[in-house]
Amino acid sequence: MKTLLVAEYREGRLQNNVNDLMAFANKAGADSTMFLVGSKTDLPQFQGKLYLADTEKCGEYNPEVHKELLLDVVAKVKPDMVIFSHSSYGWDLAPRVAFALKATQISEVVDFVDGVPIVPVCNSKLRRKVTPKTDITVLTLQAGAFSLTDQTPVTPIVEMISTPATGTIRFGGYEQAEKGGIDLTKAQVIVSAGRGIGKPENIGMIAKLAQALKGEYGASRPVVDSEWAEHNRQVGTTGQTVSPKLYMACGISGAIQHLAGMKKSEFVVAINTDKDAPIGEMADVLVVVDLKQFIPLLTERILAL
Repeated sequence: MKTLLVAEYREGRLQNNVNDLMAFANKAGADSTMFLVGSKTDLPQFQGKLYLADTEKCGEYNPEVHKELLLDVVAKVKPDMVIFSHSSYGWDLAPRVAFALKATQISEVVDFVDGVPIVPVCNSKLRRKVTPKTDITVLTLQAGAFSLTDQTPVTPIVEMISTPATGTIRFGGYEQAEKGGIDLTKAQVIVSAGRGIGKPENIGMIAKLAQALKGEYGASRPVVDSEWAEHNRQVGTTGQTVSPKLYMACGISGAIQHLAGMKKSEFVVAINTDKDAPIGEMADVLVVVDLKQFIPLLTERILAL
């Protein structure tokens, strides 16, 4: 199996999600080549051939030009799979490449078993295998789903590439999102609410426990999407990535997107009625109980200390 890994370069820096791409290739046992629109001064630690286009000439964001560059590399390499990160860059470019190649596209891949991509369904409560029906497949990988355990410092074999394509999009620059409310990245204790809390009124119960522990409360994406909590309290790949000393997951099943945002926590306590919930695999302590009964009692006991 041959894979073409599409690395990303943003604001003058190679993005760390290149490690997810290499971890996927390792798991797939694939012979890999890499593509990057970037700079010679910031190359990935990749043992193989890197097709490199100069970002000064091609731009960090120019999907039409990047697509043409990629199609040229695909014609040379003839990979079985073209692999992107499930990021804003991948969201934009992967469908363009898949359409041009008339290839199957599979998004948000979280595992790869027996040569078949696995994707989450039913809000990550279930997973399904997706078997492509074309000779070449375009994949996007969910952040945090694949981890590179060890990495040997090595310089790739670089081949510079270019294209006469210019594109019609003019990139104006990056704009930082406005910050407001709570910065969970600075919290030492976070108590997060998942959909298992049952109703929006129970957010207050989570907030009281967080206050008793002198921490902040967070939320999973379903809770935020339901407008039970503000977006600035969301933990996960589309929210904040946190690393507190204590993380308490209350009624959170453990979707990959959420786990990727809190997996660097020092100590994890999960409270859930489902003993087989995915969050239990990451938790240091799993409390199998009705949280609506347990959390008020726990809060009361902590306040009494």
